[in-house]
Amino acid sequence: MDVLQTDDYDALSLAAADIVADTIAAKPDAAVVLATGDTPVGMFRELAARRERGELDLTHIRVFQLDEYLGIGPEDRRSLRGWMRRAFLGPLALPDENLTTLPGDATDPHAACQDYADAVVAAGGYDLAVLGLGPNGHLGYNEPPSDPLSPTRVVDLTPESIESAAYYWGSTDQVPPQALTAGMDLLLAAKRILLLVSGPHKRAILRRSVVEPPSPAVPASYLQGIEGVTIIADHAAWPDGE
Repeated sequence: MDVLQTDDYDALSLAAADIVADTIAAKPDAAVVLATGDTPVGMFRELAARRERGELDLTHIRVFQLDEYLGIGPEDRRSLRGWMRRAFLGPLALPDENLTTLPGDATDPHAACQDYADAVVAAGGYDLAVLGLGPNGHLGYNEPPSDPLSPTRVVDLTPESIESAAYYWGSTDQVPPQALTAGMDLLLAAKRILLLVSGPHKRAILRRSVVEPPSPAVPASYLQGIEGVTIIADHAAWPDGE
């Protein structure tokens, strides 16, 4: 596990964009799974700027959705698929056909989870996973307790995750109580993993993720000891004395 500490969020975004760009240059049809939320937005903007300058061609990448709220269709304002379209696919001029979804409105969400997992395996696994760090150490919506074998599935969201998501949707009662998530088994098997962590509110959980022994209580702690993992954290998020 490599660690890159940056001075600020802008530097974090540039460093992350460099790694994504290098991955795509090496494999233009790379299978990439991407986190939603505020932290990767700067990276997305930098990638879009590089595409506009003709420095980056993402035409052939295969994008996989990381998670989605159960019972939410793509046109719902809370849809994470819609967020991905606005924040990544649109600015990078990628068609929806490049995205493999976790359909929250599927008639049989359990079968949809299996179909998604099968699609990842058929793609040869993720070439790159760009992840954020949840307030309780979750990766995607692999809520604690989640171990390395946790599959793609429907999960109950924890109070910490609901409170965190309420920032986007206005109140906790606007946040669906369940979600579909790519499994820990798929994420930890990615050929390259980036964990992006920004802000002082992530400092305590980042410390638990990198210092404490791996445990289902902090799913992100299983990144320890895995080859191809890079944590990029800005100064505000990096634990003092580490």
